[in-house]
Amino acid sequence: MNPVNQQIPVLIHNGRPICESMIIVQYIDEVWSHKPSLLPSDPYRRAHARFWADYIDKKIYPIGRNLWASKGELKESSKKDLIQCFKILEEELGDKLYFGDESFGYIDMALIPFYSFFYTFETLGNLCMAAEFPKLVEWGERCLRKESVSKSLCDQKEVYEVVLQIKQKLGIE
Repeated sequence: MNPVNQQIPVLIHNGRPICESMIIVQYIDEVWSHKPSLLPSDPYRRAHARFWADYIDKKIYPIGRNLWASKGELKESSKKDLIQCFKILEEELGDKLYFGDESFGYIDMALIPFYSFFYTFETLGNLCMAAEFPKLVEWGERCLRKESVSKSLCDQKEVYEVVLQIKQKLGIE
């Protein structure tokens, strides 16, 4: 149902496909309007949120995958790149409770799935998320206090076990 990438996720609504995670989130936010919206009402802040969600989408997954699915120089450069991305995100978070200030929003929705990979990044990347990115770890723990988040996120150690299985299937050690 994804006409370009032939991959998931795809939401089928009224027989029509809506493709890609964050586009699906925007669609749901618009079609099933509720208060508060995940996106800010101010156009500038909405663009700002979309920018950061795009940054997360284009950076964290591919760099994180390279970290755990590679060896040697690529693994080391991926580790450096991932650390830099998390530093940038931690600066953006600053002292706010959530990326959208006081309430969970669009940027949080984009980043929170990667919280499930923190243990994998630590273990396979030989880094300590809590020591290097304490604000992001605190943010993730705060997000987990939301029932909607805690019920939908995978356990970090289960994600790690799945990653190990994938590495084994791909012959990566």
